[in-house]
Amino acid sequence: MSARIFSPAKTAMQSGTAKTGHWVLEFEPEQRLKIDPLMGYTTSGDMKRQIRLRFQTREEAIAYAEREGLAYEVQEPNPPKRRQISYAENFSHDRRTPWTH
Repeated sequence: MSARIFSPAKTAMQSGTAKTGHWVLEFEPEQRLKIDPLMGYTTSGDMKRQIRLRFQTREEAIAYAEREGLAYEVQEPNPPKRRQISYAENFSHDRRTPWTH
């Protein structure tokens, strides 16, 4: 049984940073997904797929995995690709290109 430790990225749908800044321990799937023949839903018999443990720091997540004897892989977060700017900067007088209608 192996686990993945990562810090969730900001969603692409919103500019806020809620639900970020913490670390998550998630188990790797042990069984493949299969399609239920009656309803057509995707299902699995792997119950560990539903477990997501949250930790405040990376070190807490690693300590938990080592204490429980779990093999783990730490994925470092990627830096943001764009600089966050405010809406008011669209109308700044020192823009590279002048703002026009």
